[in-house]
Amino acid sequence: MKHLSIDIETFSSNDIKDGVYKYVDAPDFEILLFAYSFDGGDVECLDLTKEELPEGVKQEILSSEVIKHAFNAQFERVCLGKYLGVQLDPREWRCTMVHAQELGLPASLERCALYLNLAEEKDTAGKNLIKYFSVPCKPTKANGGRTRNLPEHDLEKWQMFSDYCKQDVVVEMAIAEKLSALPVHEREWDYYAADQRINDRGVALDSELVQSALYCKDVKMEMLFDELKAITGLDNPNSRAKLLPWLKEHGYKPEGLTKADVQSTLKTATGELKRVLELKLQTAMSSLKKYEAMERAVCSDGRVHGLLQFYGASRTGRWAGRVVQVQNLARNYLKDLDDARNFVKRRDIDAVEILYDSLNDTLKQLVRTAFVAEGDKEFYVSDFSAIEARVIAWYACEKWRLDVFSTHGKIYEASASQMFHIPIEEVDKELRQKGKIAELALGYQGGPGALKQMGALEMGVAENELQSLVDDWRRANPKIVQFWKDVQKAAIKAIRTRAVVKLGQLKFKYRKGFLLIQLPGGRSLAYAKAKLEAGDFGDKIVYEGQGDRAYFTKQETYGGKLVENIVQATARDVLAEAILRLEEAGYPVVFHVHDECIVESAGTDIETINSLMAQCPEWAEGLPLNSEGYVTKYYKKD
Repeated sequence: MKHLSIDIETFSSNDIKDGVYKYVDAPDFEILLFAYSFDGGDVECLDLTKEELPEGVKQEILSSEVIKHAFNAQFERVCLGKYLGVQLDPREWRCTMVHAQELGLPASLERCALYLNLAEEKDTAGKNLIKYFSVPCKPTKANGGRTRNLPEHDLEKWQMFSDYCKQDVVVEMAIAEKLSALPVHEREWDYYAADQRINDRGVALDSELVQSALYCKDVKMEMLFDELKAITGLDNPNSRAKLLPWLKEHGYKPEGLTKADVQSTLKTATGELKRVLELKLQTAMSSLKKYEAMERAVCSDGRVHGLLQFYGASRTGRWAGRVVQVQNLARNYLKDLDDARNFVKRRDIDAVEILYDSLNDTLKQLVRTAFVAEGDKEFYVSDFSAIEARVIAWYACEKWRLDVFSTHGKIYEASASQMFHIPIEEVDKELRQKGKIAELALGYQGGPGALKQMGALEMGVAENELQSLVDDWRRANPKIVQFWKDVQKAAIKAIRTRAVVKLGQLKFKYRKGFLLIQLPGGRSLAYAKAKLEAGDFGDKIVYEGQGDRAYFTKQETYGGKLVENIVQATARDVLAEAILRLEEAGYPVVFHVHDECIVESAGTDIETINSLMAQCPEWAEGLPLNSEGYVTKYYKKD
């Protein structure tokens, strides 16, 4: 099999921040430079502003006998597909960025090369060259009023740009060579290809709803802003520097203007202060920015593409949302969504505010419904039921939980029954709530702090009850507690002895500086530069990974956290297998959210989709799966 490594430089008047599909959708999109290497040989760079891509190179790109490689290969594949006028098959592509992410390494070519201490480093001057040649420029007297820089406007920079493009291929190949000792499991490339097909397919957008929602938002914002100006006398009450002193003069105590600060003060505020704080909350319509993202990202085919990032979470391999961020869409509770959508489409703000709580809240709840099934098709939405709770029970062999999932599936009630030693029939609403919060917060060795983070206090659980709730849950789940301990011991042993340590369906290894935890499906979780350090309670596991803010820092992990990674990663693999089954059965997935698949089809039934979702992968024998769903013309939370 021949291998072709590629890097390209491009131009488009559309912003790449709105996704590569919208980027290539611009009428002026073009590929400027094409750098390539066959089978690790010398890198060539073609100037496509002067010549066409040679026929021989075109045929190699189109050939199923040639594997194409790139760092963030989706960009090269989609751009070259646009250039060639075809949809390139993602099964023929390998993404070096995915390989890096699977090993917990940086998802940036430059940072990955630096982290690996490669002799071949990315040319850091590239950002300025990209800014010069790849995006429109501002017309000035000095540049003759042009809106774009062409090669002839600076031949020296153009040569540097060509060299930069070639160097990216050199660096990509060096990274691929370095990582080849720990290859990506072959099944992952099947998942990747399915992911790319889903992104290529995209999902239709109700542009009328989007445009009307934005109109209503703008009108309402202007009204609120005018009222804020009238009460405060400020010319720009959106300015924190101007508004905060006014608030202080009227009895506002916090030093900041966070949502929590404002909501807390509102509980006791009166008069003008109360009204200004209410207006402040109403003007903070950040949840409505998704409409703006939709408007920017929709392509000429009326669909939004590229909503999902494969291996977006490098620790577990779960998908991340992109472009519109479908992974954190607001939930909808309105019962008459059809009516609400129609009022917004008619731009009838008065009707919305009379019939519903507020315009802001109504528009927020309707965001999901902007994704629609095209023509006579419908969405078949199917969601795994309590997938993480099922997976951890399966790994730990916690029999009573497995029995629950094999029968009625009421895990919150059953958990409360086990915790408080009462028949499940006697679990009332209050006890069910305690069972629910315990299930959501405590599966990964969490304590009272985890309960608080999950909202236990807001749910009515008294603070002095938190520790007893933790103790009750752990007593009810002794095998899960033991599983935390066993996983930690296995990881420590693998790091210390460099031996393969088996634990049920898991294998712990130490290879090339990585702690690897091989999952039943075959792929491994990776922890870079893992080692043991002395801790307060014996050896502790540390590794290097992305911190909350800083670039790659030392991280610490432990049994419960490792279990969380294992369980979430396994749930992701179960979802990936389900996506492949749906696609192979002829049911195209248009996007997916957490543990939920959205199929766009016609003439089928939801039971068929649910059944395909709930089939157990061969490697997960005994895992009790269940999926439930509904049929809808537009996306919603049923």
